[in-house]
Amino acid sequence: MAITSANQLELLQTAEAVAREKMIDPSLVVEAMEESLARAAKSRYGAEMDIRVSIDRKTGKATFTRVRTVVEDDELENYQAEFTVDQAKQYLEDPKVGDQFIEEVPPVEMGRIAAQSAKQVILQKVREAERDRQFEEFKDRAGTIINGVVKREEYGNVIVDVGRGEGILRRNEKIGRESYRPNDRIRCYIKDVRRETRGPQIFLSRTAPEFMAELFKMEVPEIYDGIIEIKAVARDPGSRAKIAVISYDGSIDPVGACVGMRGSRVQAVVNELQGEKIDIIPWNEDQPTFLVNALQPAEVSKVVLDEEAGKIEVVVPDEQLSLAIGRRGQNVRLASQLTALDIDIMTEAEESERRQKEFEERTKLFMDTLDLDEFFAQLLVSEGFSNLEEVAYVEIDELLVIDGVDEDTAAELQARARDFIEEQNRKALEAARELGVEDSLVEFEGLTPQMIEALAKDGVLTLEDFATCADWELAGGWTTSEGERIKDDGILEPFGLSLEEAQDFVMTARIILGWVDPAELAADEEAEEDVTETEEAEA
Repeated sequence: MAITSANQLELLQTAEAVAREKMIDPSLVVEAMEESLARAAKSRYGAEMDIRVSIDRKTGKATFTRVRTVVEDDELENYQAEFTVDQAKQYLEDPKVGDQFIEEVPPVEMGRIAAQSAKQVILQKVREAERDRQFEEFKDRAGTIINGVVKREEYGNVIVDVGRGEGILRRNEKIGRESYRPNDRIRCYIKDVRRETRGPQIFLSRTAPEFMAELFKMEVPEIYDGIIEIKAVARDPGSRAKIAVISYDGSIDPVGACVGMRGSRVQAVVNELQGEKIDIIPWNEDQPTFLVNALQPAEVSKVVLDEEAGKIEVVVPDEQLSLAIGRRGQNVRLASQLTALDIDIMTEAEESERRQKEFEERTKLFMDTLDLDEFFAQLLVSEGFSNLEEVAYVEIDELLVIDGVDEDTAAELQARARDFIEEQNRKALEAARELGVEDSLVEFEGLTPQMIEALAKDGVLTLEDFATCADWELAGGWTTSEGERIKDDGILEPFGLSLEEAQDFVMTARIILGWVDPAELAADEEAEEDVTETEEAEA
């Protein structure tokens, strides 16, 4: 095919037709044509030449040009596309490095192979432009609900036509027993949009907690208007869910607004989620109160919150235990997700038995270590003392409130407690040194002799050994294997070391050893804070 003999407007008409079909900019198609024609011309004139093609956007006329660039003498590599200042003087009046000499060359005849190659280039460019357009269109729609039509099912994953693109609903993002046929209408949550080599990937979900929140936003005008806010959602997809709501208008009941007249609003969400039962719970800033609400319909007798450990103990009447736990632990699991707390549930009888056992253990501790009779030891426990450190280092006034304890008795109690602790520390340090602990670890601030002994028994003998430990190795943690959570015991977990404290310990050790620059660390933390503040502001 000769460009000269072709209808020149045909190029533009083809470009516009393709652009209209793929919903992309026609100029992108024309650029692809220019590139394909230039490639064909290079195969005719020589691959070393810098051949460029320009298609007139009005007439469709293709102009072929050869470009030569002026370069320094020692940089001349390609004689076909470059020349020196001296060589350029016969073409340019006052040539300088970087100047270009452009001359028109005759159009080329396009053979069958060149035409096929040109077609591939154009198709590739069109596909890339289409992918970019899809990504730009959907990237800002992540976090919203979209309606689509099922195209097909592949290995349990559902491919959904979402208008100008395709989304994928993976098997684990479908609700329980759902099955779809081609052309079924489907409503999904856009969980993520990623730019990948084979084009933008739109990941859909029907199991995400955010899907339920967005459905309520569509059904409840007060949520859409910001009068009611959804604070937390926990789901067991297809079975049961809990949603916590709060109203910023005292005259509007958040639970009633979400339920709707005769349950019309919540029923619309339930129907979309294949009959998933939904508990709507009033949110409360006070965590114990919120937890009591979250465990509905079970009644709670008492709540004990351990803020440091992020754990909470709930005591329920004996007959309410199965209701509080729920079938297969569902009720307590959802309440735990909703409140972001580890929940331990026990009956009143179990709590009474545990408290009695703790009382007896602490009484025996004080009897054995402080050489006290049972009655006096019980007095200490009753006043809230749980360990020797509390007795040894508490303000003496707190001991004087105990019946029968004067200043001399209090001083004697503290002296005995301190003597015992010091003796225990000495033995622990002695045992650690026998195991080969070095002074660098013994002198590390924050580690008690008992901690050092525990580390030594685990083979951590130097500050270098300590600095290579992971925070979870020290404080303990959880790992998930084949869907089951498994507890990892930490070396210092028995001493109540938190994960944050373990992180601080390890980082301090690395700074002391010179492995980490404190200035760089501070800069990184500052950058992270800035990012967090920006994200919060955007949210």
